[in-house]
Amino acid sequence: MDLNLSGRTIIVTGASSGVGLATTRLLLAEGAQVAACARDGERLRTVLSDLPGASPHRLFTASCDVTDRDSAQRFTDAVLGEFGAIDGLVCNAGRSLMATLDDTDDQAFRDEFELKIFGSWNMVRAARKALAASGAGSVVNVNAILSRQPESRLAATSAARAALLNLTHTLAETLAEDGTRVNSVLLGLIDTGQWRRRFESSGTTLSYDEWSAEIAANRGIALGRFGNADEVAFHIVTLLSPRSSYTTAATIDVGGGVARYV
Repeated sequence: MDLNLSGRTIIVTGASSGVGLATTRLLLAEGAQVAACARDGERLRTVLSDLPGASPHRLFTASCDVTDRDSAQRFTDAVLGEFGAIDGLVCNAGRSLMATLDDTDDQAFRDEFELKIFGSWNMVRAARKALAASGAGSVVNVNAILSRQPESRLAATSAARAALLNLTHTLAETLAEDGTRVNSVLLGLIDTGQWRRRFESSGTTLSYDEWSAEIAANRGIALGRFGNADEVAFHIVTLLSPRSSYTTAATIDVGGGVARYV
C-alpha cells in the first residue's frame, strides 16, 4: 500500500536508537524526507549514515535538546531551511526510570516530566505553523501503556506518561482547528538498548532470549515475548500517513497483550 509519504518531511526526535531509529528507517523506505535529532548529534550522524536512502537531500540530522524550547525552535527552523516544509512530527525522546516512590528523588521526578512533557510540548509549539501549512499535518507522541496501567516500580515514569497522554488529547483538540492530527502509540516491553543494558547488568546466567521470555511471562504478556522497534515503527508511520486522515486523539497499543484495562 502507498502511504502517500513520498516527498513529505517528517521530524523524528530521539532518532539515534530503538523506536526512533526504526521509524527513521521506515520513513526513508517510504520515500519521505526525514529530519532526525537527538542530544548526541555525532552519534546520530554515525548511526544514520548507513541507512538505505540516507542521502543529503533526504536526511537531515542535528543535535537538539527537546526539553529546551530554544533548542527545539532552532532545530525546527533549520528543518524548514533545509526542506521548506514540515508535514509530520514524531515525539519519541524518552526513557524509563526504574525506581519506586521511595527510590526517586525530587530532581529525578522533575527530569521525567521535563523529558516526557516538554519533549512534546516544545516541538509541537515550534512546528505548529508549518504543520498547519502542510494541509496534512500529523503528530505522533510515542508513549507507553504505563500511561493507563501504572507500575509502582516505575513511579515517576508512570505519572509522566499519564500526563503526556492527557496532553496528547488536549493537543488533538486544539490542533484540529489547524487541520493537524495528533495521536499516540502506547508501548509495552520493547527490545531496545535499555533492556539490553539491564540484561548485561543483571548477573543472570540465562541467555537474553531466555531472560526476556521469563520477564514477559512474569509481566503477563499474552504473546510471551518483547516487541521489537520495527513493530512499533509500523504503527507510527501509518498514523503519519494522509491515509489516516480521519484518525486523531487515538491511541494504539503495541504491547503484545499486556494491557489489562478496558
